[in-house]
Amino acid sequence: MTSPYESPDGAVTGRPLQVETHGLDVIADAERRGTPRGLFWPWFGANVSVLGLSYGAFALGFGISFRQALAAGVLGIVASFLLCGLVAVAGKRGSAPTMVLSRAAYGVRGNRLPSVVSWLLTVGWETVLIALATMATATVFGRLGRGGGTETEVVGLVVVAALTVVGGVMGFDLIMRLQTWITLVTGVLTIVYIALVADHVHVGTVADIPAGSAQEFVGALVFMMTGFGLGWVNAAADYSRYLPRGSSGRGVVGWTAFGASLAPLVLLVFGLLLAGSSEQLATAIAADPIGALTTLLPTWFLVPFAVVAVLGLVGGAVLDIYSSGLALLSAGLRVPRYLAALFDGVLMIAGAVYIVFFADDFLGQFMGFLTTLGVPIAAWAGVMLADLALRRRDYDEGDLYRPHGRYGDVPLLPLSLTLAATAVGWGLVTNTAADWLTWQGYLLQPLGLGGRTGAWAYANLGVLAALALAFLGTLLLGRRRIREQEAQPPGPVPGEEMPNR
Repeated sequence: MTSPYESPDGAVTGRPLQVETHGLDVIADAERRGTPRGLFWPWFGANVSVLGLSYGAFALGFGISFRQALAAGVLGIVASFLLCGLVAVAGKRGSAPTMVLSRAAYGVRGNRLPSVVSWLLTVGWETVLIALATMATATVFGRLGRGGGTETEVVGLVVVAALTVVGGVMGFDLIMRLQTWITLVTGVLTIVYIALVADHVHVGTVADIPAGSAQEFVGALVFMMTGFGLGWVNAAADYSRYLPRGSSGRGVVGWTAFGASLAPLVLLVFGLLLAGSSEQLATAIAADPIGALTTLLPTWFLVPFAVVAVLGLVGGAVLDIYSSGLALLSAGLRVPRYLAALFDGVLMIAGAVYIVFFADDFLGQFMGFLTTLGVPIAAWAGVMLADLALRRRDYDEGDLYRPHGRYGDVPLLPLSLTLAATAVGWGLVTNTAADWLTWQGYLLQPLGLGGRTGAWAYANLGVLAALALAFLGTLLLGRRRIREQEAQPPGPVPGEEMPNR
């Protein structure tokens, strides 16, 4: 097989497009081609969405100034995508999906817990992206006077959901081709959008936005981390596993982080300028993050804007549904990968229907979703990153599928660290988006942080705490276990019977 990484357009030369048969199995050396710079295409394509513009309004919504929001955004985006780059290194060292490589830290069956959390996060993200694409489509056609009501939303949902599900079911080959074209089309049209609405920026108004507190700055920083890199970290090795083992680790980190960060950084800056120039626009974005951006456009560009909005969001959703299917298999479901992706597509459509037709407060629901699942994912990332840092050798791929192999079945240390870090993390965040989550924040008062209504209530310290506790705990307590694993002789080569184990 010729890898998509070898051609600029992502095409798989000499091979017809077909449904990917790989599930959780190891990618054979003969099928691993390309260089780390090929990772730029899927990561840029998945993050070039105009939703990045709306993050400017989200950040300013924490009550901070333009400079504070810019600093929080840059730090949050770059740092969180660097975490993705580091996890992506595991892919070229183990040639299996992210949530299979995670078995080295959590054990074969113990890894089912983080796999379920990963599955929930990716399904949630693909649902959010499809809902946004649907609302944006309806808004555009409403402005054109050709619909915009429920019927338009239904048609829009069917179209964007179909694109996403087909991409997820077909798998890697189609995704790589789609992402390259999405990158080119959305990149060009986004630049045109910025040029058309640049005169709506009022630098003086933006500069006059008062500064917020340190707690508000931290809240914006954590929100940016969970909204960007921490939303992808659990899938970061799903594409680097197709690279040769000898690929540069620094190259994998650098091209992953660069490809993923470039578009969000540019979009964030302009989004901050737009939202800071108009309080009315910032408020509208909270209700319809993509559709609100059309109010600044001339009529002739509405259709191209719909194209860039839908393609950008679908680009992210396709990667999510692909990885959510892999996570579902890793959680224990024994079906072919394409059926897992199809099942996730059904859930995605149901969730999008709720957001589009029934939910009243998109931003509140969105922030609540990111905060709640961001804590256990941060804990998993801490364990995974420390485990990866402690390893001196590549993974024994056969033992990733054997409960009685070197990685064990249900080791207590990583699971205990993850549960403890999550418990601490949930105690340091608050969530008012749903009544059944108001119990969060139970540590804010005992730790002297002002309780659920104090200054630190919305700083979301729990995400950072979970990441740090899980990382440091694994570094301090996991070294001996890893050395014992690496001292064992190589296990049998994984056979054809192992893919869905």
